Amino acid sequence: MKTELRGNTTSMSPQNPSLCSTPQTSLLRGCLGSLDGACIEKLLLHCASALESNDITLAQQVMWVLNNVASSAGDPNQRLTSWFLRALIARSSRVCPTPMNSFGGSSSGTVQRRLMSVTELAGYVDLLPWHRFGFCASNRAINNATQGYFKVHILDLSITHCMQWPTLIDALAKRPEGPPSLRISVPSWRPLVPPFLDLSCEEVGQRLSNFAKFREVPFEFNVIEDSPSKEHPNVYCDNFVLSQLSPSSLQLREDEILVVNCQNWLRYLPDEQKGNSIHSTSSRDAFLDVVQGLNPRIITVVDEDSDLGASSLTSRITTCFNFLWIPFDALETFLPKDSCQRVEYEADIGQKIENIIGFEGNQRIERLESGLNLSQRMKNAGFVNVPFCEETVREVKFLLDEHASGWGMKNEDDMLMLTWKGHNSVYATAWVPYGFEA
Repeated sequence: MKTELRGNTTSMSPQNPSLCSTPQTSLLRGCLGSLDGACIEKLLLHCASALESNDITLAQQVMWVLNNVASSAGDPNQRLTSWFLRALIARSSRVCPTPMNSFGGSSSGTVQRRLMSVTELAGYVDLLPWHRFGFCASNRAINNATQGYFKVHILDLSITHCMQWPTLIDALAKRPEGPPSLRISVPSWRPLVPPFLDLSCEEVGQRLSNFAKFREVPFEFNVIEDSPSKEHPNVYCDNFVLSQLSPSSLQLREDEILVVNCQNWLRYLPDEQKGNSIHSTSSRDAFLDVVQGLNPRIITVVDEDSDLGASSLTSRITTCFNFLWIPFDALETFLPKDSCQRVEYEADIGQKIENIIGFEGNQRIERLESGLNLSQRMKNAGFVNVPFCEETVREVKFLLDEHASGWGMKNEDDMLMLTWKGHNSVYATAWVPYGFEA
């Protein structure tokens, strides 16, 4: 988070004399007078270092300072801090289960969320352009890539319950030569992350089918059935790659073209190398190898532009703090502090923060990588970038005009980048297997 964008401060007086009684707390003394974003970041790092070195006393002292500035109903700095504090408490409770719970945070690491209706989900997706930006860019790329084909099969790997597809169905219905037949396949399981919907995959498919029928687009919806491990449900994506991404499981047909759509999904595949061999690979790279073998007409990849896969806790805190201020700051511009929509949206971001900071190993599923790193990974896997056309750029700009003036877009390195006040937030890319670009 850049200092000039988070410069609002919160003044406070020390209510705990023990904070200033040891040489180790010089940083705390320096921050007690005015806690701006830069100082909060230093405190978070100080707390993380204390936890990593098992200095529970110092960690408690820093948490006391953070607890005095954090507020889920305050300004963006305070609201963001409250979720980082919650994440640190969740982490510390596994190091020292009893003392750390006195700050009022949850140590479970789980945010309880209600299930949304379809109408509520639509409002959630429209609140910020965070999701619609990727939908718009990807749908235009898919529409362009499938021109002239009569049967299109989309493998949809996303977390927003097919909210992307009504717009594409509508675009296909408007083709002068008539719409192609459209088949969408989705896995029966998705990463256990918000938003959560009160409908099953089959019910979502039925609603899409009804809309496609209304728009006179021939339509099929397939659910790829499989079950995650009850002991380790978050590693299901890994098994899905190995067992379900095959021509037979996907029921690929010779007379249709395949599109692979990844919206905020690739991050949930582990990136650690498997085995000790020089030929070992990660699940993320294995997924791309499998996808290339399916010979798709196009693959679209959309995700948040941040690297959050580091093994170092302090590194993750720095990157996370300097990235996730964006939605907190954006929501502040148009929603009141007590808005239920704002509270729920921030709680979903908070769940992400808790996972990034509070967990390790298989339980830490949020492992983002930046657009530049993703691009290099795609090229290494044998994919070629497909630049977005000017019509796509205009369509995305039109979408952003409906939101706050702080949102913008950059078109560079053959990717579209959503920005907030000039800072990268979400990237959209499109790819084809090498040799297909002709």
